[in-house]
Amino acid sequence: MARAERPLDPGDGPLLRWAADLRKLREKAGSPGYRELARRAHYSAGALSEAASGRKLPSLAVTVAYVQACGGDIAAWERRWRDLSAELAELVETAPQERKAPYVGLSAFQTQDADRFFGRRELVEQVRARVFDTRFVAVVGASGAGKTSLLRAGLLPTITTHAVVVMTPGARPIEECAIALASLTATSPTRLVEDLAVESRALHRFVRHALAGHPAEADLVLVVDQFEEIFTQCPDRGERARFIDLLATATTADNSRLRVVVGVRADFYSHCSRYPHMVDVLQQAQVLVGPMTTPDLREVITRPAIGAGCSVESTLQATLCAEADGRIGVLPLLSHALLETWRRRRGNALTLAGYHETGGITGAVARTAETAYTALTEPQQQWARQLFLRLVALGEGTEDARRRLDRAELDLAHPDADVVLENLAQARLVTLDHDGIEIVHEALIRHWPRLTEWLNHDREGLRVHRQLTDATTVWEGLDRDPGALYRGTRLALARDWSDTAQTHLTPREQAFLEASLAAEAGERVAAQRRTRRLRQLVALLAVLFLLATTATVYAVHTQAAITEQRNAAIAQNVAVDATELFRTKQDLAVQLSVTAHRLAATTETRNSLISTLSTTLINQPHEIYSVDFSRDGRVLATASGDHTVRLWDVTGARVPTELATVPNTTGTVFGVAFSPDGHTLATANQDNNVRLWDITNPRQLTELAAVPNAPNTVYGVGFSPDGHILVTSDFVGHVRLWDITNRQRPTEMATLTGHSSVVYSVTFTPDGHTLATAGEDSTARIWDITNPRNPSELVALNAHTRSAVYGVDFSPDGRTLATAGNDNTARLWDVTTPRTPTELATLNGHTSGLFGVDFSPDGRTLATSGGTTARLWDVTNLRSPTERTVLTGHITGVWSVAFRPDGRALATSGWDRTARVTPTDTDELIARACDHVHSRITPAEWDQYLPGIPYDPPCPSR
Repeated sequence: MARAERPLDPGDGPLLRWAADLRKLREKAGSPGYRELARRAHYSAGALSEAASGRKLPSLAVTVAYVQACGGDIAAWERRWRDLSAELAELVETAPQERKAPYVGLSAFQTQDADRFFGRRELVEQVRARVFDTRFVAVVGASGAGKTSLLRAGLLPTITTHAVVVMTPGARPIEECAIALASLTATSPTRLVEDLAVESRALHRFVRHALAGHPAEADLVLVVDQFEEIFTQCPDRGERARFIDLLATATTADNSRLRVVVGVRADFYSHCSRYPHMVDVLQQAQVLVGPMTTPDLREVITRPAIGAGCSVESTLQATLCAEADGRIGVLPLLSHALLETWRRRRGNALTLAGYHETGGITGAVARTAETAYTALTEPQQQWARQLFLRLVALGEGTEDARRRLDRAELDLAHPDADVVLENLAQARLVTLDHDGIEIVHEALIRHWPRLTEWLNHDREGLRVHRQLTDATTVWEGLDRDPGALYRGTRLALARDWSDTAQTHLTPREQAFLEASLAAEAGERVAAQRRTRRLRQLVALLAVLFLLATTATVYAVHTQAAITEQRNAAIAQNVAVDATELFRTKQDLAVQLSVTAHRLAATTETRNSLISTLSTTLINQPHEIYSVDFSRDGRVLATASGDHTVRLWDVTGARVPTELATVPNTTGTVFGVAFSPDGHTLATANQDNNVRLWDITNPRQLTELAAVPNAPNTVYGVGFSPDGHILVTSDFVGHVRLWDITNRQRPTEMATLTGHSSVVYSVTFTPDGHTLATAGEDSTARIWDITNPRNPSELVALNAHTRSAVYGVDFSPDGRTLATAGNDNTARLWDVTTPRTPTELATLNGHTSGLFGVDFSPDGRTLATSGGTTARLWDVTNLRSPTERTVLTGHITGVWSVAFRPDGRALATSGWDRTARVTPTDTDELIARACDHVHSRITPAEWDQYLPGIPYDPPCPSR
């Protein structure tokens, strides 16, 4: 039953009188429900309900749609809307004004913030030039690089002689486009949506019609902000393709009057490349938004304060510039820290002391969020948790993103809903509008530890819930068609998850799940009858098969092929089921994986087997940047963002044992390496030092020396094969060679200065005469270090065009170099003659940039890491490598990969705060599979997942 609308008192003011009259109009139309009204108006029920709530004046487009759906006088209501809008504006102008903050915090700059938007002058001019040089431009940058602010507060104020429309795609990009464009003609978007959905030239025709009264030289500039939402929020691939086709057709027509600018997150670059026209745009009309220079950062810090009559202490300026310099995605954090510092100003001065009170660039966001959250009551906190989890779109090979939430998805009848939403909005953690809610910026997702913990607590469960939410929306959109209900594995997963989940279902979701369960119960008897008939048919086919085998040898081979194909299909499905079940039913998942691999030894079944038998190192409080095995393979070292290096015993148990934590490190540890003799550990630290540790007894560590690299952060570290040379690489591109014959007194032998930016990775050839380095400057460089005191550069490989190179590794014979880059590829190079290397092959398969690369000890396998996966490649044929295995255990970016010295296991680490040790030998996997199984698969479970296959459990009962 629908909840009654909140009563209004028409005497309370003009806005409430307006809302009361809208409700009367609906009553005259027969009081249609808002769901019915939404069908007529082509706006969401939440938007139409909010229009008549009296809380704020709806947009003109929503008003026109509401009135038209109720059969009212559109012209009269439009005049009334304009009069009321002017009246409300006067009330705002005459109201007492609080002093306006000069910084916007986590929010993006809008067009009205242009007077306090600084630091991007040259980039704005570059984008504007591109917009009027070509008709379709892509502005690409990392989350937090400032794309939205650049477009709205930088670009749009410079466009004064053209019409401008701004939109975000959301879950229905074509509908959002129609709603945004409808404002040009103040008409209902209903007809436009219908036209855009079926006719590729509809957008082109509409734009020309809308601009018919404008000067001939004037165009429409359509800004599609947060373009990646067509991938994160729009589930319909067909609608994505149609939307891109509409933009492409309208901008390439001979008489086009449309110019399009899309702002897209860099980690969705590969998603865009699946569409040919987007490839053209990215190749020919792309503007990259990178980190700000130090002068630009000073403008961002000081100019808004000066405009507000404030000053910024010089020490604060220096501190902020140092902390923000070169950091990707730092701008919203910087703006929020400045806003909080301004709120703690001393008189008119922003001070370093006030900044420290905020918690700093990273801590300010977490402190604001924690303050707002802890101020709520316990029931309110529970509702807030549910809200935040719904406001995040879980990444698939990309980082998590914010998700726009339709109010209709929430249980707004909850007694705490209004209070929580209001408090979070006042803290500027969420933004609210007439029909939606969203997190103010993705920086909150990455820098509020509590939210990160919520997301990582049961990530697979959250995916199940998100799929349930989407399925509920589809079901209701189809008038609760029984055909849209859950069945089979999806229903089983949803039922199992809902029985134990801490996340509460809304009434809509609960109704969908209950209807699915009821439908399943009704179909079970019929399914059992069909199963009996199927078995009879299988028996008949078996008889026919026996007859056929006696007829001809050809029939034997044919049936064998059919059986093999059947087994392969069943095995593939079972492998998928095993992977999905692993987090909730590990014993069953392991046995299904083994059985699937026995049925058909395919890539899919191998991946499932490996995924269900990997080992996880837990309890790391921060992301893990690097891993390395000791030379005997018994100890694994992990380097973490929590300023520690940990040593783990990985010889026996499924869950490794922590041996020791390397003490006295300062700052993030980016690199870690064991010496060839296994007695020394090197750690690369953010405190500009490399430290050497005696680990003869891994439970009792002793620091041998601190190798200074001031004033730059050290990223890469490695030992020469003979253990006499240590190589380090740093933030500004320097690579240093150190004589460590005396481990307690290292001495610098040479500095290599070919790179122009960060050097992430270093590696030696087995003979120790050649060194390779990988850098941010898009190059991998090879150096002759036969004389380490007088090294020389042999070649600079443009290994990954215009993309950072993050990883390098030589093959065991030293004749091949592997590179890993931010262009989503790894490449193999013949370096037999290191001065003239030749490219052998490009390894494609990852959907995000690659960070790590490592050859197996026998040189036959290459491991790569990037996105949420690590992959194993058969490189026996270096010119034609093939993908062998995809490891999918991590839930966010995988940074580092390292083979165990015997090649039978691989260690991986990443942003999800875990490191995993995964066996790579299939025979070993199967042999040890049952060691950890306590409950044998039952005949009922076997029939559920392996129908038609004789019951043959892979593990004995215990």
